[in-house]
Amino acid sequence: MAIDKVREYFRKYGMEDRIQEFEVSSATVALAAQALGCEPQRIAKTLSFMVEGKAILVVAAGDVKIDNAKYKKKFGTKAKMLSPDKVTLLVGHAVGGVCPFAVNQGVKVYLDESIKRFETVFPACGSSNSAIELTIEEMERYADEEGWVDVCKLA
Repeated sequence: MAIDKVREYFRKYGMEDRIQEFEVSSATVALAAQALGCEPQRIAKTLSFMVEGKAILVVAAGDVKIDNAKYKKKFGTKAKMLSPDKVTLLVGHAVGGVCPFAVNQGVKVYLDESIKRFETVFPACGSSNSAIELTIEEMERYADEEGWVDVCKLA
């Protein structure tokens, strides 16, 4: 299971105990916020796209959506989300548990400016009933990100 890959990934940093697993689904922003008892905007959703034939991930706040003009300016192509089967195949996590940790080789991760508003955010951990609370600095460190982007707008 993908959560086991993520747990193993965080074990290298002595952080696997910080992963939270829920009895209920956290597969959407609303469900994750409910499971965690936090504001939906603090859910760090990981969106999957195809750019130049390769999967990329954009980690964004729960209350934003892709701004097509900004996305095209940054990546040189229209925002085209991956289908659920392609997400699992190319990224290594299924929809509902996609996160920027322990992803398949070659997947580039970008952090959207929208998460910088918060001290901590809650990304998933590879399953549809998991999350971890991370500071923005920890997101930068553990997401193995390519850099910050500004490709979203308030929903």
